[in-house]
Amino acid sequence: MNVVDLFCGCGGLSAGFEKAGANVLLGIDQNAAALKSFKLNHKNSQIICGDIEQVSINDIDNAINGKKVNVIIGGPPCQGLSLSGPRKYDDPRNKLFLSFVRIAEHLSPDVIVLENVPGILSLFKGEIKNRILEEFYNIGYELKHKVLNSADYGVPQIRRRAIFIGVKKGSNIDIDFPEAILSEVSYTTCSEALSDLNDLDDILMPESKSYKTKAVNDYQKMMRVGVEDGFLNNHLITKHQDKVKQTIALVPEGGNYKDLPEELRGSRKFNVAWTRYHSNKPASTIDTGHRHHFHYKLNRVPTVRENARLQSFPDAFIFEGNKTEQYRQVGNAVPPLLGYAIAMKIKENI
Repeated sequence: MNVVDLFCGCGGLSAGFEKAGANVLLGIDQNAAALKSFKLNHKNSQIICGDIEQVSINDIDNAINGKKVNVIIGGPPCQGLSLSGPRKYDDPRNKLFLSFVRIAEHLSPDVIVLENVPGILSLFKGEIKNRILEEFYNIGYELKHKVLNSADYGVPQIRRRAIFIGVKKGSNIDIDFPEAILSEVSYTTCSEALSDLNDLDDILMPESKSYKTKAVNDYQKMMRVGVEDGFLNNHLITKHQDKVKQTIALVPEGGNYKDLPEELRGSRKFNVAWTRYHSNKPASTIDTGHRHHFHYKLNRVPTVRENARLQSFPDAFIFEGNKTEQYRQVGNAVPPLLGYAIAMKIKENI
């Protein structure tokens, strides 16, 4: 199963497909730091760094070296649709999927997988969704769509994503969406995901490359596969000012700014402000390093590695760039375990 990943970022979706046995031929993105991470962790893949609207078909053909592409995957940037910012139908970022269409028309894969925010299905009365369906139909693909919750597939995070899966019109391939393997009562929790990592705080060394304990559950064992010498990467803490730590300390597990004294509630005025994860629940959707979400026990934001665990990136997956870039890569990624579930469903039918 040969795969090309558009808008690949650091490669969360590709990591899931590789876990399912796919061969990722190529990743395309304009973020150099994310592509550096992609190349480091997908050693057999080629990369193209640049604006996808300017990437030539010839460059793509040279990169895949004549190989047949079975699946094209990708998540066009969705900031134009984000709930955290202004949403405009004519935002140019909402039309980047047209480059996806252009490349898909040339490569003619058996299957197309497109990932985006759930709002894409209903925003502007469904105009963007309908445009996506129409454009792919015009080049010979019929798409179906569904909102999937990553927690249903073992990810210790409530993260809902709109997934489009398309196959060629008239083909005998009939691909459905993966069935959930967990339910709300059995979701992987924050403590199950993180308890074996060192509980770093300002009073300790700024980074620890060793595990706190042996793996105590199947999720932790899965995360440790492939780690050389038991050493961790990307586990550097963020040091907060004393006043910030004192404020975090007032927030109970699962709480947010509403649990603060009246005089502190207005310090950050939005719904996810001062959110502390709950040890016995999955994390809420992680951000890209804005310092609004905090460790379920410690008075600090999670490290990049802790956020990666909450996204289901294995510990052997290393993030390049500065710490800000690393947080952004993790937060923008598709959780690998969600990608794996989708890939296995495709593999059954292709």
